[in-house]
Amino acid sequence: MAKKGNRVQVILECTEHKTSGLAGTSRYITTKNKKNTPERMELKKYNSILKKVTVHKEIK
Repeated sequence: MAKKGNRVQVILECTEHKTSGLAGTSRYITTKNKKNTPERMELKKYNSILKKVTVHKEIK
């Protein structure tokens, strides 16, 4: 029987990109530990379309 871990894959999406009106989306895939961070993650990542670092929030 396989043991289930607390680490899950999450998708981070840019918050500024939606309001910019430009085509496309900036998304990153990463992992997080559900036990240590039960709330949604927010990280600053590079958005190649806007060509700057923006806040990316976890989406469901």
